[in-house]
Formats: sequence, structure tokens, C-alpha cells
Amino acid sequence: MNEGRHFGLYESLGAHRSTGSDQTRFAVLAPDAAAVSVIGDFNGWNPSAAPLSPRQSSGVWEGFAEAPRGSRYKFHVVPRSGGPPLQKADPFGFMHETPPKTASVVWDLDYAWGDDAWMRERGRRNALTSPISIYEVHLGSWRRPADGVVYRAIAGPLAEYARDMGFTHVELLPIMEHPFTGSWGYQTTGYFAPTSRFGTPQDFMYFVDTLHRHGIGVILDWVPSHFPTDAHGLAAFDGTHLYEHADPRQGFHPDWKSAIFNYGRKEVRSFLGSSALFWLDRYHADGLRVDAVASMLYLDYSRREGEWIANARGGRENLDAISLLREINTEAYRRFPDIEMIAEESTAWPGVARPVDAGGLGFGLKWDMGWMHDTLAYFSREPIHRRHHQDELTFRMLYAFSENFLLPLSHDESVHGKRSLLEKMPGDDWRQFAHLRLLMAFLFASSGKKLLFMGDEFGQRREWDHDGELDWGLLEAPAHGGVQRLVRDLNGVYSTRPALHRSDVDPGGFEWIDCSDAPRSILSMRRRWEDRELVAVFNFTPLPRETYRTGLPRAGRWREIVNTDSTFYGGSGVGNLGAVDATADPFHGRPASASLTLPPLAALFLEPDSSDALAAPAGRPREPAA
Repeated sequence: MNEGRHFGLYESLGAHRSTGSDQTRFAVLAPDAAAVSVIGDFNGWNPSAAPLSPRQSSGVWEGFAEAPRGSRYKFHVVPRSGGPPLQKADPFGFMHETPPKTASVVWDLDYAWGDDAWMRERGRRNALTSPISIYEVHLGSWRRPADGVVYRAIAGPLAEYARDMGFTHVELLPIMEHPFTGSWGYQTTGYFAPTSRFGTPQDFMYFVDTLHRHGIGVILDWVPSHFPTDAHGLAAFDGTHLYEHADPRQGFHPDWKSAIFNYGRKEVRSFLGSSALFWLDRYHADGLRVDAVASMLYLDYSRREGEWIANARGGRENLDAISLLREINTEAYRRFPDIEMIAEESTAWPGVARPVDAGGLGFGLKWDMGWMHDTLAYFSREPIHRRHHQDELTFRMLYAFSENFLLPLSHDESVHGKRSLLEKMPGDDWRQFAHLRLLMAFLFASSGKKLLFMGDEFGQRREWDHDGELDWGLLEAPAHGGVQRLVRDLNGVYSTRPALHRSDVDPGGFEWIDCSDAPRSILSMRRRWEDRELVAVFNFTPLPRETYRTGLPRAGRWREIVNTDSTFYGGSGVGNLGAVDATADPFHGRPASASLTLPPLAALFLEPDSSDALAAPAGRPREPAA
């Protein structure tokens, strides 16, 4: 631990009950404490009842107390500096009281897992050549069960819904314990405890287990970038800046008014590395999405001149954070080679999703924030102006394979006055829904793994509210139900067509057929893998285009497997009657071409009629409606 290389501290620090008795061993890091004791409801919260002893010079204080499972406790820390005693929650606590209460709870992590089948094959499910379509969920507002035990109550319904919709994974906004509900979990205090708002640790294990049994992976948001300064938490833990930098130019986050970890301190590195591996180990998480990586990488992040301190080389890079991320990713993949580590990184930092031994940070995937920003900027424009901005859709392909990218339409785009995806779309009600269907098709046709925030799959109109639940009643309206059916079918096409997923991170799997028709705001692309291929054509204006000639890779019949203007999805029904015939007339630099009818504000997916990838596997969506 003192060397910064112990990533299994959850097995020794914290509270661990003895087998067959109520004796519990307590251990906590507090190197600058003059004395530490355990106080709790088992000893009347008496600071002198259960003193701990220092373990040599490690900075760890340890000892035993008779504290049965369910006992509430804190560490009573007397600073060496002579300041007032502190009452701190356990940094390694497996469970904490439900906020606003702040004590830790003695708890075990025993559970009989039933997800062996999933664990054996998840390496294939998480592979970069497999379909990865992630449903991003805030557990407290997807649905609100009457009994309050959210983990167990929604495990089955969410698993069944995700499977029916064709999603391969669910990603949870942070479920680690946090004092302020309005932070959605991004202000973490309990780095080793699922929030007790929704149940016990075993209840959360049941949740993960249930999704795994339904064939759905579980990715957890994890926040090593900052932590809140609540008095019971990590801040000034032993009277000194144990976890955070002392200098506010390094230790205070100006955006979130929170504390920044001291990534150079060895014990902090062991703490964060242990937290990351804990969720992969004890909770069978299939990956971690690391939040706000950019704020970790740059010393001047959100700071003006004079408000930050350069590194030892005189630069703005946080060398300690860089090395820590590399170490955590290396160890995570060494111990759990079948998981995915995912970075939410918003800059052009090179090699985020590249191996450490090749100079990268070692993540498996990186959120493509540029794609999200540019795509939504384009879609929010009135169609008449789009001819001048087509580069917002095409620029991404200049860098699309420099990393292993995931394309996110995340919660960040549906809050804080940004409006829902549907409300971002211009035009009247019909055009807004047509735009949303077109956006969904553009997401699934583009190279990269997929992520969609809950509610967007059926066009929720209002912004997401963490205190409520999704507007499920909207599905009674045909337009909303149509969007949901389209997303289900797009997931089905994505998962059953190797051309769309086997080459997600391979430059050989994508090429533009024509990206130059900006005057008519039309794009066409080809996706391929080996002898499988698929062509997607997009009309970003409300004008239908008849006899629009498009180059195709081969002559013959091409099936129209997706038409987002289908009446089945709430569209107007303009299309090509399910198929087109391509002739050996070269066009767009291709050996063949076909005359298409392009529906208004719509996308067409075409595949050769000779394709044998027609049947969806069990549990996946039906063949989409043309």
C-alpha cells in the first residue's frame, strides 16, 4: 500500500467480520492521527471503548471490536496537529447508512452467484469485434418501485426490457454511495459501497446477477476525478490532506467545487486502484466507464493562468494521473481480461484507447464526444441551412480510427436546459420525430460502439428528471411507439449484420460512397466486413428525392432492410417497396448503381439480396419493417 501498488486493499482495510463470531476487525489509514478508535451503536459511540493500534509505520490503525453485522460505526480520529476530533465514515466501508445519515455499516459480501454462463462467455460479448449497444440508465428514475428496494424490484423488468430492445449492455450512472441525490452519484463518498438508497450490497449483486442471466452486461460509471468535501468523507481525513492535494491550485475542482485526489501519493494510488478492481471482482462488473478523464489529464483543466501549477517538466500534463490510469488499466485487464475499461475523455489526447506498451492510456474504448457534439449541432439546424454544415457529419471520419471509439448520446445531452433529443430537433411535431428517427439510424450506421440514454429510445419529450421516472405513458402515442420500434429494429440489424459491428474500430470497414452532395444534404456510406456489406443513405431534408442515383458495390437486387420513414415507425411510408435493382452502370466511383426514392428526413439501409445474415438470434428483435 505504501508503495502505491496494492490494488486489493478491500480485503484488509475497512470492517471485516470474523467467521462464526461477532468479532469484527477494523483497519483504517490515518498516518497523521495521534489516536484512532471505532465508535458505533455497539459501544454507545464511546471514543474510549474500542481504541485501534498503529500497524508499525504503515499509517494503518487496526483492532477488534464486538460489532455484529448491521452495526453502524465511524472512525473517531484525533489529529496529531491538535485540532478537534473527527468522526469519519469508513473509506473502505462495504455499506453506509442511507443519506442524509452518514455512518458506515458492518456488512459482509457473501452471495451465491448464478451467472457462470455469462462469465464464461463475456469475453466474446465484450470484444471490439462484437456488437456493443449500451443502454445508459439512472437506477433511481428508470422506474420507481413502490417498496423502494430498487435493485431487486427493477432487476427483472430492466433486464427483460434491455433484452427485448436488443441492447447488449446496461451502463449505470454511479451507484457508489453519495450524499447528494442531485449529483446522480458523481459526487462519491463510498468508493466500495453501492448506495443503500436502493437496497443492500446483496440486493445490488442480485441486480447484476439477474442482468447477466438475461445475457445483458453491466458497466458501472466510476469517478476517480474528484470527491465531495462533506465532513464525514475523505476530505482532511486525519486532520491533514490525506487523499486530496493541499494546494487549491491542485486540490480544488473549480467546476464541481470538490476535492481532487493527490494522484502522486502512493496510498491514494492504492486506494483508487483497489476501488476499480473491487467492482470488477466482488460485483462482477463487466467494465468501468471512467468519468471526466480530461479533468485528470490536464493540470490547467478549467483554470485560468496563474491558477495551476506546472508539472516537473514545465508542462500542463498531470503526470501522476497519467501513470495511475495506465497502472489501473493494466492491472484491470491483467486480472479480468474479458472486461472493458471505457474513458469519457473530451479532448484530443492521443492514445486514450491504445495499449500502454504502445504509449497509450490503456483503455479499451473512448467516448467520441466530438461526434456527439458535431452531430447534435447539425441536427439542431434548420434543414435549409444544412447545406453549409455537412462537414459537421463528415469531419469525424478524419480521426474515427485513431482510437477505439464509442458513440454516445448520453444523459449529459438531456439535462441542464439542453432539452431532450426530441426537443433539440427543429420543425413541427412530425419533423421532430422524423429527425429523431434519422438520428438513431445515423448512430447505428456509423462506425463505433453505441450508447443511448434511457428515454431517448422512445423520444421522451421533457428533459430527464432524476427525481421522477421516465414518461412510459408516452408509448401509447403512435409516434413515440414508432421510435421505440425503430431502435429495437436498429439494434437487431446492428447485432446480426457483421458489416455493422465486426469492423466498428477497423478503417477497412467504412467508406463514403458520396459525402459531397451538400447542396441536397444527402450522405451515403458503405459498411463491410469480409464479404458482408451494407449501404446506408441519408436524406437530411424534408423533401423526398425521387430517382436519386447512388453508386453501389455490385449489381443485382438490394433489399431495403430499414426505412425510417416506414409507417411502422410513424413515418409517411415513402420508399422503394422493399428492394431496388442495381445495374452495372458505374456511379460515385462504384461499379454499379441504382435509382432510389429517398424519403423525407429519413435513412435507408440496403444489403445485397444474396446475404445469408437474415435471421435474428433468439431473444433479439424481429426482422425490421421496410
